[in-house]
Amino acid sequence: MRPIQPYHSNIKKRLIKSPKVHIRDSGLLHTLLNIKTIEDLHGHPSLGSSWEGFVVEQILGILPEGWQAYFYRTGAGAEIDLVLFDSKHKPVAIEIIYSMSPKFDRGFWNAYEDLSCKKGYIVYPGTESYPLGKNVITLPVKDMAKIFD
Repeated sequence: MRPIQPYHSNIKKRLIKSPKVHIRDSGLLHTLLNIKTIEDLHGHPSLGSSWEGFVVEQILGILPEGWQAYFYRTGAGAEIDLVLFDSKHKPVAIEIIYSMSPKFDRGFWNAYEDLSCKKGYIVYPGTESYPLGKNVITLPVKDMAKIFD
């Protein structure tokens, strides 16, 4: 299991301050949930959280030295799955969505503005990268190293 600590700054909002926990080994998770085939996985209610845990683990595995990872969630529902910081830049927002046509909801945009993010990405299982506005693009999982360019 990997706990991700919440990001809390001097924002005047009610923030969730308990850690978010991901199971680091998606194969173990699938075994524990008795998911034996890809069809079982696609029909399972844990598909989204399994995908999120897998992608978080992959991103943290390539996190450059000096970078830190958090999640951000307010009591009102504004949320970003991963907020990445280094000492020189504004935060980078990462949303992880298992969909071939991913979209952000209002909660993401609110959190993106709260933190004054410099850029954002939706990491998804597709193959195309395209802009969604406000310096936010979709990013295929195979290209996630571009987060740190």
